[in-house]
Amino acid sequence: MASEPTSPLSPLAEYPPRYPKLESSQQSQLGRPQEFYGFVAWISTSIAWILFLLWALLPDSWIRATGLEWYPSREWALLLPAYSVFLVLFTYFTYLSMAIAATPSFSELKAVTDSFAHIPSADRDNPYLGDMLSPNSVPEIYDLPLGFVNKVMLGRRPRPKRK
Repeated sequence: MASEPTSPLSPLAEYPPRYPKLESSQQSQLGRPQEFYGFVAWISTSIAWILFLLWALLPDSWIRATGLEWYPSREWALLLPAYSVFLVLFTYFTYLSMAIAATPSFSELKAVTDSFAHIPSADRDNPYLGDMLSPNSVPEIYDLPLGFVNKVMLGRRPRPKRK
C-alpha cells in the first residue's frame, strides 16, 4: 500500500503507519488514523443520540417549525429501545442455548476426553509412574486417564456394605 493519506480511492490506512522519523515532540502531535475514526464515530453517535432525544421529546409544533413535514411516529421512540433490549437478550439466550445443545451428555465419552488427547500407547511402560522416581527427570506430557486421576486423588474408598 502506498504511503499516501486515506481517500475514497484508498480508504484503508496502512498499519503500522509509516511515519517519517520525527522528534518525540513532533511525533506526539501526530495522530493515528484509528484516533480520527474513533473521534468521527463518537461525534456521529453523539449527534444521532441528540437528534433521537429531540425527536422523542419535542412537541410536534416545534419540529414542524424546523421545516420537517414528515417524521416517524412517536411510538418508535419506545419501540426502538425496547426492540434493541429484546435483541440483546435474545442474542445472549441464543448463544447460551447453542452452548448447552453442543455439550455432550455425561454418558458420552466426549464429556471426558476428545480427539486432541495425548494418551500413551498401551505397549509402552507406564509413563505416569516410570521415570518419576528419578529426581532430575521430566516426564513426557500426557493427558491422564480419569481412572488414574481418581485413584491418585481419592485413593481407595471402601464400598458401603449392603444390608
